[in-house]
Amino acid sequence: METLTNCPVCNSSSFTPFVECTDYTVSKDKFKIVQCTCGFRFTNPRPEEAEAGKYYQSEDYISHSNTKKGIVNSLYQVARKFTLKRKLKLVTKVSGKQSGDLLDLGCGTGEFLNTCKENGWNVQGIEPSPDARAFASKQYGLTVHEVNKWDQFNDKLFDVVSAWHVLEHVYQLEETAKQVKRILKPDGTFIVALPNCSSADADFYKQFWAAYDVPRHIWHFTPADVKRFFEKQGFLLKEVLPMSLDAYYICMLSEKYKGGNINYGRAAIHGWASNSQAAKTGTTFSSQIYILKPVA
Repeated sequence: METLTNCPVCNSSSFTPFVECTDYTVSKDKFKIVQCTCGFRFTNPRPEEAEAGKYYQSEDYISHSNTKKGIVNSLYQVARKFTLKRKLKLVTKVSGKQSGDLLDLGCGTGEFLNTCKENGWNVQGIEPSPDARAFASKQYGLTVHEVNKWDQFNDKLFDVVSAWHVLEHVYQLEETAKQVKRILKPDGTFIVALPNCSSADADFYKQFWAAYDVPRHIWHFTPADVKRFFEKQGFLLKEVLPMSLDAYYICMLSEKYKGGNINYGRAAIHGWASNSQAAKTGTTFSSQIYILKPVA
């Protein structure tokens, strides 16, 4: 285990305990989340980066296994087919391009990249899981790279870089932001999707909130954290968009963690309530998409 001594958002070394959560997916161990004086929350201490892979070794970790096992994962698969088209439409809208060069960080088994490829985009991916890389290559013929191999990408290469629920996992957070800025074209777009720990469902489920997902999630962002962190890294936050379906999926898992089984009716009620409250503010959905542009 390693203990962080400085906050990546403000560099402070002053933290207070926030909540202790259980890893329900793999180890069943408990992990602490701390809160910096600036408000940013992160898992601390956390596994060493070299040891992190063992916490993803589960059929239930769907982005690596593509499993359809169980009702929750089956519902996730149905929702993903719907959201893939929406993601492609969003890429076209925010980039202003019908095609171009796209890099997807943490591309998993490659479904999003394949959707973009089938619609005229030149695509590449980065993915830490060897099994997921192999699946993406064999199933879809995709080019997927290992992590931290940034020198293979030329400056100002990509029109779009996307990170769908990825940055909360990334150990080298500041270096990743720096490299994304380097490889984006001056008019390029960085699309970032993240859980939002200031959502109503996070407040309700507390230590059982599934999107804390310790120790795989090491950073726990609010919209204010995203804005401050990326401004520090040379990006301008242009737009925040909701991912309203995520609330229902997260509430189903949270119900399971809290009670040992899923009360689908209660999960639906809390998902709806969270989205309803978020609709009033526009920036407190369970998960959100942040549209970022590099600043010269």
